[in-house]
Amino acid sequence: MQLNKIVDFHKALGDLTRLRIIALLQQGPLHGQAIAGKLGLKAPTITHHMAKLREIGLIKERRDKNTIYFSLNTKTLEMNAKAILTVGTGGEANMEMSVTAEERATIISNFFTKDGKLKNYPAQRKKKLVVLEHMVKGLKFGKVYQEKEINEFLKQFHEDYATLRRELIMCQFMYRENNQYELNPVELWWLR
Repeated sequence: MQLNKIVDFHKALGDLTRLRIIALLQQGPLHGQAIAGKLGLKAPTITHHMAKLREIGLIKERRDKNTIYFSLNTKTLEMNAKAILTVGTGGEANMEMSVTAEERATIISNFFTKDGKLKNYPAQRKKKLVVLEHMVKGLKFGKVYQEKEINEFLKQFHEDYATLRRELIMCQFMYRENNQYELNPVELWWLR
């Protein structure tokens, strides 16, 4: 679940040595021996901490002959640091794009046929999020779906299930790992 990922990220950063490693990597790529030397630690200690940072996707590795250079994955750092601010609020997009019940009903009637098929996928972000939210109502919280199950579920709405599946991930309605999908808590949805 997505909330677990946020917790794991912040737990991994709850160590002074890891924070010091991140500070060093902000200055540029370094190999393990250089990190150990700058921090006054032994190589096995650095290896342990790098494994923890690798688990949360915070470092990238590049091999040059027999030396592995570590660099900071700033995108992951920024995304996870901002994620904590959106927990419980439904995300920044919620505040910018609140939708009344009347608007929601109008959007659903404009984009879905009477038998529940999606006429066309909206281009406007607000409408897109309402459409996605409407579709996920048929999924169960806490259930892990295989990709094939999600594809079949989305085919009932539109033939381009791959686009719909990708949009569900990008808009935080679902979480994907190893071709398994799970609904995120409503607090993480970009629109409630």
